Amino acid sequence: MELHDITEQPERVVLVGVHTGNRSQLEDSTEESMQELEMLAQTAGAEVVATFTQNRPAIENATYVGEGKAEEIQIFCEQNDIDIVICDDELTGSQVKNLENLVGTRVMDRSALIMDIFASRARTKEGKLQVELAQLQYYLTRLTGSFVNLSRLGGGIGTRGPGETKLETDRRHIRDKITFIKRQLDEVEKNRDVQRKQRIKEGMQQVALVGYTNAGKSTLLNYLTDAGVLAEDKLFATLDPTARKLVLPDGTPVVLTDTVGFIRKLPHHLIKAFRSTLEEAVIADVLIHVADASSPQVEENIEVVENLLIELGATDKPILTVFNKTDLAEDFISNKEMSVSISAKTGTNVENMLEMLCDAMPEKRHRIKVLIPYSQGRLVSAIYGFANINSEEHTAEGTLMDITVDTKGYNTVSDFIV
Repeated sequence: MELHDITEQPERVVLVGVHTGNRSQLEDSTEESMQELEMLAQTAGAEVVATFTQNRPAIENATYVGEGKAEEIQIFCEQNDIDIVICDDELTGSQVKNLENLVGTRVMDRSALIMDIFASRARTKEGKLQVELAQLQYYLTRLTGSFVNLSRLGGGIGTRGPGETKLETDRRHIRDKITFIKRQLDEVEKNRDVQRKQRIKEGMQQVALVGYTNAGKSTLLNYLTDAGVLAEDKLFATLDPTARKLVLPDGTPVVLTDTVGFIRKLPHHLIKAFRSTLEEAVIADVLIHVADASSPQVEENIEVVENLLIELGATDKPILTVFNKTDLAEDFISNKEMSVSISAKTGTNVENMLEMLCDAMPEKRHRIKVLIPYSQGRLVSAIYGFANINSEEHTAEGTLMDITVDTKGYNTVSDFIV
């Protein structure tokens, strides 16, 4: 019997970008942007055969690139058996349809590619729901009768997640599905909110790891807490938030949470869909911004993260910038304030980082029990204003309260501690 190799071959893709020079460095198609798009395509399992970049004053409204460039791409695709053309920007449904007609092969944009990677990486129920919500919201605005992506069945990049068969139904069904998913996510958020409030009651402060994708956040979390989180040299290796307890060198217990990596041109609807993951950065007491010191684009990547933190409203707290992967960039020097250089892989200088984190933490909170005599009724009322009340009991001697307070509150009730 003759055996046949049935190994699935990677899809052959070409990448297309438009450089206008009129957009910001982080929004335009640049050499760095196209390199990142190539990494995204490879992460999705594709073989990148060629890259096309067109310089023009503005993106072509109808077809993204000009007709001449589209014809050049069409000839190349035909001669090289190309499966997909991937564009560096988010396209409208009509742009996808028109460009597909011109190049004669399937077209997808950067947003669809990122969502496809998210779909393959999500592990928890919440993560899968968030991906499905983002994809449904994305395709809802592109439900035109001639949008060929929605009528094509089969596997491959861009078809993971909810699947195209679900997307062939009418707008009402998709809107109902979106509403249903949002309700499920709301329940998950409520449960997480309860856990957060419990940690706050117990005086546990929150520290969130943020940073550009593939900067080494998961490697650092694993080094500090033995979390066992998947740490790959790929984009978006972590989607689902992982929280672990960490005791700092000064004895302060904190909850350390990993978050999804940021990326330039991250679609706004993905930011909204992953709000519960990104909320960890918003509610944290301190942020550890992990940056890849070995990346030639480290400064641009830092800017992307800082801009997204501003958009999330998460910059009203101490931010410790940690330049990671110094084992790959031994001559790296940072002039940034409140920063430290480490290697999470080898552990180099991590202890120094933890000492800096101790200094960056907000005022310590104390969990104590106090017995307030009934003659001090006004103090009980005041305690409700500055403390978290864990429990309260009325005894013969007075009101016994289990509370969590900051140093100022601690000094206020120190005479009544039991």
